[in-house]
Amino acid sequence: MQKMSNKKIGFIGTGKMATALISSIYKNRPAKEIIASNHKEENLKKVKSKYNIRTTLSNKEAVKNSDIVFICVKPQDIDNVLKEIKNEVKNQLIVSIAAGVKIRHIEGILGKKRVIRVMPNINCLVGEMAAGFSKGKYATKQDVDEIYRVLNAAGMAFLIGEDLIDSLSVISGCGPAFFAYFMKHIADSGIKKGLKKEIAYNLAAKAMLGTGKLLLELNLTPSQLIGMVASKKGVTVEGLKVLDKRKIKQTMEEMFNAALKRSIELGK
Repeated sequence: MQKMSNKKIGFIGTGKMATALISSIYKNRPAKEIIASNHKEENLKKVKSKYNIRTTLSNKEAVKNSDIVFICVKPQDIDNVLKEIKNEVKNQLIVSIAAGVKIRHIEGILGKKRVIRVMPNINCLVGEMAAGFSKGKYATKQDVDEIYRVLNAAGMAFLIGEDLIDSLSVISGCGPAFFAYFMKHIADSGIKKGLKKEIAYNLAAKAMLGTGKLLLELNLTPSQLIGMVASKKGVTVEGLKVLDKRKIKQTMEEMFNAALKRSIELGK
């Protein structure tokens, strides 16, 4: 794990993704170096009681007391937030996780400020995030290095061109839901054959977790892993034949393209 800097981090918004990021970041830095803002006091009480970080009802105060500011609000709310904090942004690095909101749009409101756009995923709740991020024209190499450190504390992160953010968001952002969908229905099939629900779900979840670990730690491709499991005339092969017959590959591509289309639409 990379050594964390002592830069103060602020969060505007305390929704699910903001809370997930806070849960990973606070493990590697003093709580006093993190501040979160929300216009609803009840939302702040939840994050305050859980992580003991600083909280405020003022977005401006959160910016003033931060070196890095994560904008964690809904896309439809980001313009109002950016206009509200515009005059408070001096040397802070602005990091947006608002889906579909392009860097040039943020720069258009804030002016010549350092901006990075991040697409995280919910798995940062358990330190297994797969994230991608893109830099604005005024962001520096030092900013990129800092965001690598912050995000890698919650999993792994990749610097990519902003034109690829939508594709990445389908894989990593939507991925947990897609994988959980398949996991659920594999487990449900076992339940129908007599397995207890708790056992079936735990087996399926552990199989999914272990599969990812195998792929990463042994540096395997998915095809290589399939080959390791699916021996000729074996059990796995028979199941795979059904997937091929039902054209699941094409269905998954349609799933990807439908989600990608929606992600692009949100950015317009």
